[in-house]
Amino acid sequence: MAVVTRAGPVDIEPLASSSGNMDSADGANPDPASSIESIASVIPLYEPDLSGNERRYVLECLESSWISSNGGFIPRFEQALAGAINAAHAIAVSNGTVALHLALHALGIGPGDEVIVPSFTYIASVNVIAQVGATPIFVDSSLDDWVMRADQVEKKISPRTKAIMAVHLYGAMCDMTALCALAARHGLAVIEDCAEALGCTFAGRHAGTFGTVGAFSFYGNKTVTTGEGGMVVTSDPNLADRIRLLKGQGQSLTRRYWHEILGFNYRMTNICAAIGLAQMERLASILNRKRAIAALYRQELRDAPVTFQGRSRDTVSAEWLVTALLPSDVDRDEIALAMERDGIETRPAFHCAHHMPMYATGDSLPGAEEISRRGICLPSYPQLTERMVTRVCLSLRNAIEQARRGGGASPTNPRRRFD
Repeated sequence: MAVVTRAGPVDIEPLASSSGNMDSADGANPDPASSIESIASVIPLYEPDLSGNERRYVLECLESSWISSNGGFIPRFEQALAGAINAAHAIAVSNGTVALHLALHALGIGPGDEVIVPSFTYIASVNVIAQVGATPIFVDSSLDDWVMRADQVEKKISPRTKAIMAVHLYGAMCDMTALCALAARHGLAVIEDCAEALGCTFAGRHAGTFGTVGAFSFYGNKTVTTGEGGMVVTSDPNLADRIRLLKGQGQSLTRRYWHEILGFNYRMTNICAAIGLAQMERLASILNRKRAIAALYRQELRDAPVTFQGRSRDTVSAEWLVTALLPSDVDRDEIALAMERDGIETRPAFHCAHHMPMYATGDSLPGAEEISRRGICLPSYPQLTERMVTRVCLSLRNAIEQARRGGGASPTNPRRRFD
């Protein structure tokens, strides 16, 4: 197969499939060592780095029998996260979606209310608005950094608006100074969706600490993972107490089995918190590595026909997932299939929520629609080597050239992990 480099096309051997079952030239099955090499040659979109104290801390949970939603690792994880981002209160929950749901519910947002949210986001940001009975009002995203703008948000404010959901995407942050000023003028709450923003700062402050409340995710593909998990952060002690009450079936914080309000079972397990604490111990090194990988992608693809997501000058990115816009004359899904044949997993950018059947509005949001159509996510996990990043970049260049020549990829069975 020909691969295009800056020096011109070169030939490389085709990669084995993820199952390692490619036949050898003489028709015999490959030997075990060759199969292992083939399996290892697949570059996934993401893999968590569990090389620290994760195993040790999980074993402590098992040996002590504290495996459920009580145990010492939960407050330790909460304190570690709060300390890392300088948040006054951090409440661990079972995933990032329920973190957002708790935030909306605790703020009293419900039927008849409106929440302004970008259409270009993971669907959970929108679903939780509908789940509390409120109406999502979609706003466009900037083609520069792919997040909402305060001037666009202001156009959507109505007498029914109760909150702005600021979604930080892929490592870019919204202009929180402008959004918080806008919210203050109109008496609105600000909810920060920080699922992809751990390690990001804007004007020296960490994501999640600007708004009324912030919500983090610790899914398997996040910068810090607990397998499944989330965290709600706030500077308001009364709101923090209400969220703690709500996440534990509304049970009194001082009187066991006395339930003061209608609540939910949104608690994190001690095992998940143990993994999270071990991850937080290495947060700085994980962020440094991810930033180095992102810089290498930009260097390797500096003259390629792709456009990386921008950053405002006030943003320091965590580079959660390296994402770029492909040229408008190629089909993104065709590029992804071609790269998969090279053993490289990618992911499309999010589909616009205002195109989803349950939220279809008929609106035109050109920025969001363009990003959604052309955006592709590249492997971004900390264990990537320089050689692996180079291989991804060569595959991407080659796929674009093939598509432009009309030699598109044939359908395959996509290998998908950590969607």
